Amino acid sequence: MSKIIAISAIKGAHKIVENAENKVKEAIEEKGEDQKLEFPDTGYFLPIIYSMTGIKVEKLGDCFEVIEEAKKLLPQIPSDRVWIPYLGGTLDAGIATLWVEEIIEAIKYLEEPTPENGIWLGAAEDKIIRERGIEFVDGTAPGFAACVGAASTNEMAVQIARELQEKSIYVFMAGSTNGITMSEQLAEEGVDLGWETRLVPFGKDISAAVYALGFAARAAMSFGGVQPGDYRRMLLYNKSRVFAFVLALGEVDDEKYANAAGAINFGFPTVANTPIPEILPRGVCTYEHVVSNIDEEEMVTKAIEIRGLKITVEKVDVPVPFGPAFEGERVRKENTYLEFGGNKSDAVELLVMADSSEVEDGKIEVIGPEVDDVGEGDVLPLGILVEVSGRKMQQDFEPVTERQIHYFLNYPSGVFHMGQRDISWIRFSKDAVKNGFKIKHIGTVIHAKMHSDFGNILDKVQVKIYTNPEDVMALKEKARKIFKTRDERMGALTDESVDTYYSCTLCQSFAPNHVCVVSPERPGLCGAYNWLDCRAAYEISPAGPNQPVKKGETLDEQLGIWKGVNEFVYKASNQNLESFSAYSMIQDPMTSCGCFEVIATILPSTNGIMAVNREHGGMTPCGMKFSTIAGMVGGGIQTPGFIGISKFFIGSKKFIRADGGLKRLVWMPKELKEEIKDLLVERAKEMGMEDFLDKIATEEEAETEEEVLEWIQKVNHPALEMEPMM
Repeated sequence: MSKIIAISAIKGAHKIVENAENKVKEAIEEKGEDQKLEFPDTGYFLPIIYSMTGIKVEKLGDCFEVIEEAKKLLPQIPSDRVWIPYLGGTLDAGIATLWVEEIIEAIKYLEEPTPENGIWLGAAEDKIIRERGIEFVDGTAPGFAACVGAASTNEMAVQIARELQEKSIYVFMAGSTNGITMSEQLAEEGVDLGWETRLVPFGKDISAAVYALGFAARAAMSFGGVQPGDYRRMLLYNKSRVFAFVLALGEVDDEKYANAAGAINFGFPTVANTPIPEILPRGVCTYEHVVSNIDEEEMVTKAIEIRGLKITVEKVDVPVPFGPAFEGERVRKENTYLEFGGNKSDAVELLVMADSSEVEDGKIEVIGPEVDDVGEGDVLPLGILVEVSGRKMQQDFEPVTERQIHYFLNYPSGVFHMGQRDISWIRFSKDAVKNGFKIKHIGTVIHAKMHSDFGNILDKVQVKIYTNPEDVMALKEKARKIFKTRDERMGALTDESVDTYYSCTLCQSFAPNHVCVVSPERPGLCGAYNWLDCRAAYEISPAGPNQPVKKGETLDEQLGIWKGVNEFVYKASNQNLESFSAYSMIQDPMTSCGCFEVIATILPSTNGIMAVNREHGGMTPCGMKFSTIAGMVGGGIQTPGFIGISKFFIGSKKFIRADGGLKRLVWMPKELKEEIKDLLVERAKEMGMEDFLDKIATEEEAETEEEVLEWIQKVNHPALEMEPMM
């Protein structure tokens, strides 16, 4: 290995550890040893430290133990004349660097609780980790690039960012070169930054690089079931499942070398655009560890190669950058050239199957005004009719494929799409129109993506786009009748009416032993897959993660246990799960990966349960925040008394039926209560509980379990009259 890299990394680690120790002493002198220390809204304390050592850093005084452990890892700074034949000391110096940098960054929250200048995002909340984690699970995000420093020019920074976005790779940015950061370069060029666009500016200091590796550590604990303190499994998990790399832009100083050494421990290699020494032999990383002097234009390609990433970039014939990474891009009012729908005009999108003779593949028509016929700031109505045919296409697949239009139309950069069915809202940005994007390109995108994603069931796709008011209104009336029929068809399906359920093992890339079993009345816990979705997915990809599961003999109707399901789950969970109950959270509940929308948790003294959604950042009556509970439930383990579920499942007739059903619900956040209000009211009415909604406490009525008990006694909640849950 390179002697220069080892010396520089070890020197940098010594400097950073000394700096951290000084900062801790200064902070204690000002605020005291008992000052609370944390990254806001996370349940993993300081996650790299926690995942590798099991140490819970909760206050300033806890930092000394970590600093002493870091010092033990630090090798002596070697002499320039000493040959260093192995990576060991350098890797240890890298780990020490990451530990103390987490402390440095946490102390910043005592000094500056909110990000400065509105650019730096700092630590990601746990809900972001879980929301974004599903993209690493389903492959829409193949990995992340930790970009350190700044590109040679603003234009080059944009080029690198766009290339990574088009490949759906997240961009985590930290550190500077001569006081300039890549994040600031992008902001100066008007590029949208944030989690929505996958361009994430963590911080200006090099210590902010720990947020990228902290993301990886939390992914291992959240999705992989890695236990705190199991450093070996955490590092191996990241090497094999979280495909990341470092792009070192500009000068690499000792502190940056130390951070690169830390990343190598995770199996994340470094590619530099300067002539720094290289580490080419394989060992910790899959291939090379450090590759240098790569032209900026080639850095992304080289990094993907040495990390072993498999990237499929789909080329769609549109005049703007294209890919899932642009899905979170916003087109603001002042940047809008043309707008459709929202509250300003009618907009509807409909996909229907038709006879093959009626569909001409690739035919795209714009019936009415085009972009060239309107001026900046104009508003048009919009009707999108997608007609498809295919030997394997079925009517039940129409809503599944139609739903994808929302995602597809967010993939072109400069195009914003919200809503679906007859409540769509679309904007074209000034830059998109300037680059040649037209209304017809909506059809181009839909045609290409339908064939790409649904090629197993679709043979032909044609698109008609209406922009005349009378045509749009006619399509809207037709669509509403079809939507009504579809809703009634799905509503008629019950768990008893079918003999086959579907598995979802999509999340096994992160939680190897987790298996979702999706039935008509129990959607996937992520809320993204219902029974029809899974059936369509199986037809589209017969070898994919959604497999048919024959129910077989009913072993317990009330609990929801079937012989065929148990046999499938046993095999699919790598023989870790012998049985599960579809309708109970007490007896053998279904496992969770980490992508659940809601967690249901028992509140013993109330004889009921609480349900908390991912978006709720506050404390809950069980004494834990969502993120803390999620750490107990995720990773593919069965945790009696806790289940991860979708929001929709709360209103299902099968919701914890064996444990008493909806009557057990005594607390939920106000935000969730409002969001699923109609669902709750309808289900409660079916159960003869007209005033049930008012009896469910929120954070406004109760913050502790004791207060929940007082509330339900006050309102005479039905849970009080039920049999004990346990």
